[in-house]
Amino acid sequence: MNEEEIIREAQNGNQKALAELVKKYEQTVFNFAFKICRNKERAEHTMQETFLSMVKNISQFSGKSKLSTWLYTVVSNHCLMLARSSKKYGYTSLDDDDSLIDEKNVADWDVTPDRVTENNELKEMLDQAIQKLPHDYRIVFLLRDVEGLSTEETGKVTDLSIPAVKSRLHRARAFLRNEINASFSNG
Repeated sequence: MNEEEIIREAQNGNQKALAELVKKYEQTVFNFAFKICRNKERAEHTMQETFLSMVKNISQFSGKSKLSTWLYTVVSNHCLMLARSSKKYGYTSLDDDDSLIDEKNVADWDVTPDRVTENNELKEMLDQAIQKLPHDYRIVFLLRDVEGLSTEETGKVTDLSIPAVKSRLHRARAFLRNEINASFSNG
C-alpha cells in the first residue's frame, strides 16, 4: 500500500495502518521535536503528544498537504506550548544531534585534529546562537534550513503567510550571523 492508502485505512479505524504511520514518522517527529525543544525529555513528550493528536484527529486530515507537513505543524504547536509554559529552557549541544552534520561530505584524509576542533567550536557557537533565537524564529529556521521544507510548506506548518516566513527566516539568519560574528570577535 502507498501512503495515501495507509492514511485512508487509518482514517477508517485500521489500527495496523495507524501503527505503520507512527513507525514511519517516529524518527522524523522525534528529531524535529528535539531540534525545537532542545531537550530529550520534552522531545519525547512532544512526540507522544503528536502521535496522540494524530490518532485522535487522523479523520480530519484532508490530504491537501503531505502528512509530514501536518505532523510538523502538530510538533511545532506542542513545542511552542511547552516553551510558553516553561520559564526555563534546557541546553543541549549540537553534538547530541548528528543529523545536522553531513558526514558524507567530509573526506577522511581532510579531517585533522585541528580541523575537528574548529568544527566542534563552530558547532558550539551555532548551537548557542540557535538557543538565543525566539521559538517562533527558531521553528521557521529549522523547518527551512535544517529540515529543507519549502517556503510554502513552512507557511502551512506555522500558519504564516509566505512573506512572513521569508521575513522571519531572513531575521533568524541575520541574528545567527551576528551572533556567530560576535563569537569570533570575542574569541
